[in-house]
Amino acid sequence: MQSRSAVSGLPRWSTGPRVPEPVRSFWLKLAGSLVGQVPTPFFLFSIVPVAAASARLDQSLAGLRVRHWWSAKTQPLPPLWRWWRDRGRGIEVVSEFELRAALAEGYGSDRILVNGPAKHHWLGPFTQGGLTVNFDSVTEIRALAPLARARRWRVGLRLQLPEEHDPEDPACPTQFGLTHSEAALALRHLRQLGLEPEILHFHLRTQVPSAQVYARALKQAAELCKGLRWYPRVIDCGGGWPAEHVQDRHGRQMIKDFSPLAMSQVLRRAQTWFNGFEEYWLEVGRHICAPGGALVVGVRDSKERRGIRHLICDGGRTLHALVSLWENHGMLVWPNRKGQTVLTIVTGPTCMAFDQLARRHLPRSIRAGDCLLWLDAGAYHLSWETRFSHGLAAVYWHDGNEVHLLRPAESFEAWWGRWQNRGAARAE
Repeated sequence: MQSRSAVSGLPRWSTGPRVPEPVRSFWLKLAGSLVGQVPTPFFLFSIVPVAAASARLDQSLAGLRVRHWWSAKTQPLPPLWRWWRDRGRGIEVVSEFELRAALAEGYGSDRILVNGPAKHHWLGPFTQGGLTVNFDSVTEIRALAPLARARRWRVGLRLQLPEEHDPEDPACPTQFGLTHSEAALALRHLRQLGLEPEILHFHLRTQVPSAQVYARALKQAAELCKGLRWYPRVIDCGGGWPAEHVQDRHGRQMIKDFSPLAMSQVLRRAQTWFNGFEEYWLEVGRHICAPGGALVVGVRDSKERRGIRHLICDGGRTLHALVSLWENHGMLVWPNRKGQTVLTIVTGPTCMAFDQLARRHLPRSIRAGDCLLWLDAGAYHLSWETRFSHGLAAVYWHDGNEVHLLRPAESFEAWWGRWQNRGAARAE
């Protein structure tokens, strides 16, 4: 086996997250119904892990006044949206396409929460009454507040709290939300129109490492409300909860210092900090839907480079798994391979050295024709798919009983035929 010291310059991705036996058995059995029968690569999504994670979340927050919103951007999958809708819950959207999709999937306007920046450039033509809209800027408010009053929208303010920052540069604030002075202007403008914002919204970032981060943010929000003499009924804490079985690129569990129980305790304490508080809203996406997906890729070739093995697969980071740039996921081999292991870099099929799905010790017995299952692929993967030299992958859906093809692999005709007037630039 290649010694670790010989490759000490590589990120420490040599083991990967431990996959619990029930999770291993579930995915190998489910994928086994497709592997060898359908071409790779493909996404396989199941409602079973999502329903289980959702139930655990509800249990951990029992006794709190909480309303959950599905984060549309996290997993834009129609049967999943419908499953959530049928449980009487709402959906959070951040773009024109997402709002149109939510309406198409049967969400009433009273169950649609509109977030995101620069909404004044696309939200105006939607004439539905009863939407809930969190304003992100003073410019939005000046453009949209008259529509909000006329269409009876329920409105809130997204705040830029000191705890919110660029995760890659903690000294740099993000571009979202209203500062203290901007929030004061926003309140003045809305109240002049007879609108009182009911919702205080913030979203810190993704994969927040500790519930104490939320505690600090809630304290900051409460102090801001006190200074503004604003008494929101709803505290919308956004999302950002980490996935359970995912590591960062250094091998640390994302959820190591975070737990739903700790978050529940923070929320119980914080509700006393806000005069007029009625309920919390949460937009927890990744935490409950990441475990509901797997990316299945086929091994097509292998090469040795300076004691490191490269498995070249038909799917990978560039096409299907951008989050592998900063996340380390569990991986299974089909069929099960054992024996001596070697440091292996799992790559995709594109002409980019960037296209690395994983680096870890894997059995040397893996060979072309085998399949790899990259787990916890149920969040953001469809949102960030690319067509870099290839078409989109097939998508399969497991409804708890059967597996259905939701989307076939993109054909060449669809890949190239999507362009209009392809001959327009042809020389006369």
